[in-house]
Amino acid sequence: MRPLSMLLTIVALLGLCQVKPADAADKPVRILFVTQSVGFKHGSVTRPEGKLAPAEVALIQLGQQTGRFEVDCTQDVAADFTKANLANYDIVAFYTTGDLPIAETDRDYFFKEWLPKKGHGVLGFHSAADTFHEYEPYWDMIGGTFISHPWNSKSTVTFTNHEPDNVLVKSFGPELVIEDEIYMYRHKQPEKIRVLLSLDYSKSPTSNEVPTEFGYHVPLCWIRQIGDGKVYFNNLGHNETSWTNQAYLDSIANAVEWIRGTKEVDATPNPEVSAAQEEKSAHDFVAGGFKKKG
Repeated sequence: MRPLSMLLTIVALLGLCQVKPADAADKPVRILFVTQSVGFKHGSVTRPEGKLAPAEVALIQLGQQTGRFEVDCTQDVAADFTKANLANYDIVAFYTTGDLPIAETDRDYFFKEWLPKKGHGVLGFHSAADTFHEYEPYWDMIGGTFISHPWNSKSTVTFTNHEPDNVLVKSFGPELVIEDEIYMYRHKQPEKIRVLLSLDYSKSPTSNEVPTEFGYHVPLCWIRQIGDGKVYFNNLGHNETSWTNQAYLDSIANAVEWIRGTKEVDATPNPEVSAAQEEKSAHDFVAGGFKKKG
């Protein structure tokens, strides 16, 4: 080989071997999807023998389709929800029930150090609000605690979209009509969250008794920030059909982008919206002939 040809070959090989710094925005987000049940187990997170649950499959496929995130699923938090393992993830998603057996030191690390970091966040689905009922750091993060579901899985309910141009809920349109199980909550903190979707009593079934001791307003989807970390909660997901609903999946995909910082969303709390919805809901409750539970 001539000297010049040899030199060009060496330069070419060196070029191939160079490692370019990766753009953080181009790296797939890594999500740890916790689907462990220590209380009621929903069908959407029940694993058929040798297979993943419908919600797990849906979130994994959504990541693959968008090419923006990768999902690992666990129903063993004692082994997987640890300080060492959380270092591998940008987002933790919860579809859980009950008091999860997470070691206290790992739990403290998650709330005090992991969650407030920039680029970190939480996705909460359905019964994520039926988890750690008496553990304040958790319910403060999620934004509410389940007390009842007056609208069961066969109920067709209607929700008002308070921000139809918001990328997180734009896919639902100005009004969302869907069949799913809808929760009511205690531990609501309107001053800390930005509520995006709320139940419209005037267009929803009146058949079941409704507990109103913690208010009439029924939010469906909300967001908040904790330090630099971000939280997205959506009550949908009881029914397996919700996990094939494209509007719901689009909302989740955009929530991932918001958490990673590639889509901007105003997360400023909007307690005035909750107050207006409380007043409207109380009026519609009476006008619609709803019955109070108890």
